[in-house]
Amino acid sequence: MSTPTAATPSPLVVLSSVNKHFGALHVLKDVDLTVDRGEVVVVLGPSGSGKSTLCRTINRLETIDSGTITIDGRPVPAEGKELAQLRAKVGMVFQSFNLFAHKTALENVLLGPVKVKGIKRGAAETRGRELLTRVGIAAQADKDPAQLSGGQQQRVAIARALAMDPMVMLFDEPTSALDPEMINEVLDVMTSLAKSGMTMIVVTHEMGFARRAADRVVFMDEGRIVEQAEPEKFFTAPESARTQDFLSKILTH
Repeated sequence: MSTPTAATPSPLVVLSSVNKHFGALHVLKDVDLTVDRGEVVVVLGPSGSGKSTLCRTINRLETIDSGTITIDGRPVPAEGKELAQLRAKVGMVFQSFNLFAHKTALENVLLGPVKVKGIKRGAAETRGRELLTRVGIAAQADKDPAQLSGGQQQRVAIARALAMDPMVMLFDEPTSALDPEMINEVLDVMTSLAKSGMTMIVVTHEMGFARRAADRVVFMDEGRIVEQAEPEKFFTAPESARTQDFLSKILTH
């Protein structure tokens, strides 16, 4: 049996001709996007370009009007048990941390593995503490969210998503609600995650993260994917006038 010389790209998330309306507003227009296993894709674009909606359609927090979305070769289910099973495999980190206020950091991380996956509490706790260590907040395990900074809360949210052993992680502007000094502590965790081989789709305004951690940058405007390229090419030699205009406004300030 011959050894392959290079790994063949293996699509994990595939969006094909996806359209989405909010009333009369056409927010996603014939979007095609394929994300391979282990790939880190950063989605950039001005406010209102459809970035967050794109992210939220992948685990069906938003429904689509037409087109198809598949994850690991299977269409995203419409509802019910199959959708719950899919969501367990798709980690999601939001702009707001969405932690349970009355549960400690560790208990927030344990909830999914114990309640959804049926993992015994002892094993889940061991893994939960490992994940809190991984995101740099092991010492905060027994504190309630109100006792944590925004950056610490967002890192709990990342650990909580990782506790489900997801196939892919979705990040929807995970640092936009944070004070500037807290942004890097979250981006450092995300960069480490990217280097570990996790498949990631990240909607963000953080250009430094896009340059450092992305395999591919996707630029959206008015509901369409305008351009996509490796970070170096995207930032130094963008092809479309719209991308050039966007970058000239944000990289010169």
